[in-house]
Amino acid sequence: MKLNIAVLPGDGIGPEVTAQAVKVLKAIAMEYNHVFTFNNALVGASAMDATGIPLPEETISICDKADAILFGAIGHPKYDDDPSATVRPEQGLLGLRKTFDLYTNIRPVIAYEDLLNKSSLKIKQIKGTNILIYRELASGIYFGEKNFSNDEASDVCAYKRTEIERIAHLAFKAAQGRKRKLTLVDKANVLASSRLWRTVVNEIASEYPDVTLDCMYIDNAAMELIINPCQFDVILTENMFGDILSEEASVIVGSIGLLASASIGNKHAMFEPIHGAYTKATNKGIANPIASILSAAMLLDHFGLYDEAALIREGVDKSLKLHITTPDLNTKYDNISTSKVGDFIEDFINNPDETNLNFTNIHLGQSTII
Repeated sequence: MKLNIAVLPGDGIGPEVTAQAVKVLKAIAMEYNHVFTFNNALVGASAMDATGIPLPEETISICDKADAILFGAIGHPKYDDDPSATVRPEQGLLGLRKTFDLYTNIRPVIAYEDLLNKSSLKIKQIKGTNILIYRELASGIYFGEKNFSNDEASDVCAYKRTEIERIAHLAFKAAQGRKRKLTLVDKANVLASSRLWRTVVNEIASEYPDVTLDCMYIDNAAMELIINPCQFDVILTENMFGDILSEEASVIVGSIGLLASASIGNKHAMFEPIHGAYTKATNKGIANPIASILSAAMLLDHFGLYDEAALIREGVDKSLKLHITTPDLNTKYDNISTSKVGDFIEDFINNPDETNLNFTNIHLGQSTII
């Protein structure tokens, strides 16, 4: 298969983790005789530094011509200090979502067996957790009309029936292929927009009689996600609630550096880790690249390359089992850097039966090729 992939490393640790995802994709292409072409483009603070705007036209053009977008992270503290600023790095990411109508964000939350003791929660609570969060991504409060003054500010949260319908159908179909349970998270007792969500989703549920639909208020869902995450299978929710819940879910898996995502539209798709730019860690080699690498696996899934995606996930599992991880997860070895994690998973793809032997080379910082 030939794929043209737009690579938007972005800011902070974005370039470091994205480089490892590209490294892994190149290994997959070599092993399976695919042709993957990578075209880099600016977005966010790096784009503002170079062009004055967070989403240059050249970046839009490169993404529009691509089969998929691989995104890193966005944001920088130097742009956060002025609350009245009208141009911010994050507008680059929002602009991509809106320009390409990436209305469905899919975020897997999996409690890895080898990392259960890394979570702040009790093992018996989180063991077996496997959740798929469907977050509406192209509307809601992040895109509503905004007003700001020294005395008053407002953000409008608005949804159209069609915007709810299109993601709801995708979530129900995903649930059909899993445990056939879908939980709608809203705040229908207070918010009019949530009442529309609940009305529309309940109507659509009749088309999927094999899926059990539960409705839960966001405040209760946030609590239940910690108390008993295994009760959830597919979670469907609006933009801001989905953002908050998926960040909260990082506590379950032990690190936000493990959470990947796919943002899907009718014509375009973007794949990115859910973590931020974490600028304090820039160029220190401590950023966890696994979320970016797993996002690359979701990219392959999107194009039906399931065996290739499975091999990446096997490499990730192996790295976790052998403690080939960055400091956020690793207390056994003190010299496993961002790039070494990528090297290990790349090596696993090239030599899946020899990676236990090659671990010594990774640990010593030598070549991984035997």
